[in-house]
Amino acid sequence: MEPAGPLLSPERVRDAKLLERLRVGDDAAFRELVQTNTAPLLVLARRFLRNEDDARDAVQDAFFSAFRALDKFSGEALLSTWLHRITVNACLMKLRTRRRHPEESIDDLLPGFLEDGRHATPSKPWEGGAEALLESEENRQLVGAAIERLPEKYRTVLILRDIEDYDTEGTAQALGLSVPAVKTRLHRARQALKSLLDRHFTRGRG
Repeated sequence: MEPAGPLLSPERVRDAKLLERLRVGDDAAFRELVQTNTAPLLVLARRFLRNEDDARDAVQDAFFSAFRALDKFSGEALLSTWLHRITVNACLMKLRTRRRHPEESIDDLLPGFLEDGRHATPSKPWEGGAEALLESEENRQLVGAAIERLPEKYRTVLILRDIEDYDTEGTAQALGLSVPAVKTRLHRARQALKSLLDRHFTRGRG
């Protein structure tokens, strides 16, 4: 008796069957893939692009790219995970090609320092800690709105590193930046984001 192979989760089994149908050109499978994934991919695209038309265009571009690359897809990741990464790339491509506008400075949101190197205004801790705060849907919306206020170059690196879990090297490659530049932008983005959220979350706020 041959040993049984590794058991696949129901999600993996459904995904494998859908992939088989996609590879033989099953129109119903293409419709299923689009209908299942469009909504979450739009949420993702809106984080990067902040424009509904751009976000929809990026998702459409991602589906086209995925359909063209089906033969190269190994199937090791879930289709949804694969589409997610393709959509991130489509968003970054759109950011690179659209007309650039002057960006607002975030200097006012960064901490000031005294001559001896100490913070001019000491930072106050957040009530309950960051992880506990994000358990609330209202607070998650506050964080999302604050991220949207960041200038594009800071918002993008923050999303890639802290939301999409890219490592520093992967972020640098995706954005065409050096690793030190990514680290600098991420540090400034996190500081600016904290300044935007302090009024909501710090202890003893008025």
